Amino acid sequence: MKIVCIAASFIPANTANSIQVIKAAHALAELGHDVTLLVPGQSRTPWGDLEMHYGLRTPFQIRWIKENLTFRRYDFAIKALRAVRKMQPDMVYTWVLQAGVLTLRRGFPTILELHDRVTGRIGPRLLNWFWNAKTKKRILTNTAALRRVLLDEYGLAEDTAAIQVAPNGVDLERYEDLPSPEQARSKLGLPEGFTAGYTGHFYAGRGMELMFELAVALPQVNFLWVGGEPADVELWQNRLDSQGVSNITLTGFVDNALLPQYQAAADVLLMPYGTDIAGSGGGNSAEIASPMKMFEYLAAGRAIISSDLPVIHEVLNEETALFCPPEDLSAWKKALLRVREDSGLRTALAEAGRRAAQAYTWRARAQKALRDFI
Repeated sequence: MKIVCIAASFIPANTANSIQVIKAAHALAELGHDVTLLVPGQSRTPWGDLEMHYGLRTPFQIRWIKENLTFRRYDFAIKALRAVRKMQPDMVYTWVLQAGVLTLRRGFPTILELHDRVTGRIGPRLLNWFWNAKTKKRILTNTAALRRVLLDEYGLAEDTAAIQVAPNGVDLERYEDLPSPEQARSKLGLPEGFTAGYTGHFYAGRGMELMFELAVALPQVNFLWVGGEPADVELWQNRLDSQGVSNITLTGFVDNALLPQYQAAADVLLMPYGTDIAGSGGGNSAEIASPMKMFEYLAAGRAIISSDLPVIHEVLNEETALFCPPEDLSAWKKALLRVREDSGLRTALAEAGRRAAQAYTWRARAQKALRDFI
């Protein structure tokens, strides 16, 4: 099919929403569809740079549309609709509610992907217009928890075909034949010894303070923090230096293509979320989050320790992870020492994780999203 994707994410960028958009569009292209992604911006980025930044294999078209930020997403949505009408695709796949409403009104079958509640004075009304449009449509949520929110808080009728759950995914090919933790650390020039890894941003609610306290309490454990905005990395590095904490290594942002190697360098991977998780745009996603790192951690074949949040149990269970109460230093310390001392437990969690990851590929997600739609 000829598919036009519409997203408000800036490309390229280091944000999770930017990576998720690219991965989802890339999966559609890998299925053999003719994909064009429309995003806001003025300058074109060469495919080779995007390929490395996002870890891509199959090229697809990306078009940047200059937007007037005074009108927020409405200006971009109108301009995206003009592009869609010229291209006449078989369907539209969008993350932008305003664009979804417009493409449905013009008769284009549309899939709308939502990762959070619809907010603002007009947002709920737009969602209602989308839901009641006569043109073929579908809503995707990345967690069952968010699907329940849409049904309960916005009055959408129960319809498994029209509102589907599509958890985020992982490119399994990039996690094949990973080196052992020791080999990966040697290759990357990282300190030797048992290593607890974290990959992602340093936003509030991601557990950075907890991991700092763990590092202070457990000097025999090395901590590897991969990611973070430059200002956040500098802030933490200054704090580490001033307090003499030497068992945390900060790498800064790492291209997605290289990320599996850094995750492989850890003996255990951490998801120490708090009860209030901020994203790049603010808000709290603790009840509805689908962290991409969770699927990467499974594919990496490493033991996982995660905060015990109900939404995380949609994917992880006692076979694939150890769970600790959010922000409970004592519980996290105990779990980390248990994993460090029990190689059999590490192996069991790792093997179960690899098996579980098979169900969460980006391509399988795209296939499910399109099934019986056109």
